[in-house]
Amino acid sequence: MSVNTEHQQQPKSALDVVLWLLVIVLLAGLVAANVVYGQGISTLVRAIVGVAVFAVAIGLVSMTNKGKQALAFAKESRTEVRKVVWPTRQETVHTTLIIMAAVAIMGLLLWAMDGILVRVIGWFTGLRV
Repeated sequence: MSVNTEHQQQPKSALDVVLWLLVIVLLAGLVAANVVYGQGISTLVRAIVGVAVFAVAIGLVSMTNKGKQALAFAKESRTEVRKVVWPTRQETVHTTLIIMAAVAIMGLLLWAMDGILVRVIGWFTGLRV
């Protein structure tokens, strides 16, 4: 990650506040319109309008300081994910089988220890389960 995007303290501008309020109003209006007009308008029209309003809201958020930082972070994250060396299918299957065997063995050991402890405690207390 680059140093310039981490822990930046930029002053809040009036434009940022207005944009965030506009985003909140847009999304709240979208929810309210969906509730009020949910039965009268077709689902396809509501979905298209919802996606359009959501896209406008995302566009407005991307113009704020926090939105720009989030976009920069997303781009850097994408770059880092491309650097990852993913395991092959065979490696994944072998690792999964090893983990399943280890879990089965531990399950059997815990079951055996539980059975022994129940019998020992039953012998001490005189209670039979």
